Amino acid sequence: MPMHHVTLRQLKVFDAAARNQSFSRAAAELHLTQPGVSMQVKELEGHAGLPLFERIGRKMHITEAGRELLRHTHEILRALKDAEDTLDALKGLRGGHLNLGVTSTAKYFSPQLFARFRQQHPTLDFRLAVSNREFVIEQLAGNEVDLAIMGRPPEALATVAEPFAPHPFVIIAAPDHPLAGRRRIAVARLAAETFLVREPGSGTRSAMQNFIEDQGFAIRAGMEMTSNETIKQAVMAGIGVSFLSRHTIGLELESKKLVVLDVRGLPVMRHWFVVHLAAKRLPPAALAFKAFVLRHGREVLREL
Repeated sequence: MPMHHVTLRQLKVFDAAARNQSFSRAAAELHLTQPGVSMQVKELEGHAGLPLFERIGRKMHITEAGRELLRHTHEILRALKDAEDTLDALKGLRGGHLNLGVTSTAKYFSPQLFARFRQQHPTLDFRLAVSNREFVIEQLAGNEVDLAIMGRPPEALATVAEPFAPHPFVIIAAPDHPLAGRRRIAVARLAAETFLVREPGSGTRSAMQNFIEDQGFAIRAGMEMTSNETIKQAVMAGIGVSFLSRHTIGLELESKKLVVLDVRGLPVMRHWFVVHLAAKRLPPAALAFKAFVLRHGREVLREL
C-alpha cells in the first residue's frame, strides 16, 4: 500500500511508540488500548513495506526504516502545529488553543493558574500535560507544547525562560520523627538519615544534589521514586525523610501528616520559570497566558 494512505493518527501513534520504546506506555499516553496501538503500527508498517520496530529480548528497538520515517513524522507534526498556531493567530483569543506542559512538581499549583486565566478567556481550548522534567523538555523540543512551567530551564535547548515566583525546597519527615520540633538542626546530622529520593533527571533530584554538594556531605538513599505522592506516603509511614518542593506538601502540613525539619541552610530557594522555544512564534493564547503567569504567578503561589 502506498504511503499517501498513511493517516495522521498512525503517525502520532508511531511517534508515541518510538518515544516510549513501548506499545503499552504509548497506549497509556494516548489513552488507547495496547492492541489498538499495535494495530495502528502494523497498518503503518504495511504502508511502509518495512518493519519499523524489532524486539530483542524484552526490549523494543526502532529499525533503520523506523528512524527514517520518524524523522519525516516529526517534520509533518511540526508543520501541522505551525499551521494550527497561524490559524489561532488569525482567530485571536476568542477561539485559540493553548498547549501547556508542566513538570510533576508544578502540577500542585498550575491548575489554579489555568483556572484563573480561563475565567478571563472561557472560549479558549486548553490542554495541560503533566510529566517529569526530561519529558517536558522533549515536548518543548518537539514543539508539542507552547509553554512549559518548570523549576529549572533546559540547558541544551535554546529557550526563553522567565522566572515568576520563588520555589523553596525543604526536608520533610513524619511528625513523630526524632528530629521533628528540633531547632537549627546541623546538616551533618542528616547523614545518618535514610533519604527517599526522586528519579535522576527530575528537577527535585537536581536541586537536592546541588544542596548536598554545596554542604559537603553524603546522604544514604533508601528508595528512588518517580512520584512526589509516593514519596510523601513513604515519609508519613516513617520509612525515611525526603527533600521536596515546599509547594507539594501544603495539604499534608495543614493536616499535620508531615513536618518540615528546621535544618540550617534550608530552605533552598530556586525559582519557577515559564519557558518556550526561543525560535517559537507564540500564538495569542500562549502570549496572553505567559503575561498572566508573569503578572499573577507569585500571588497565586503565595495564596496556596
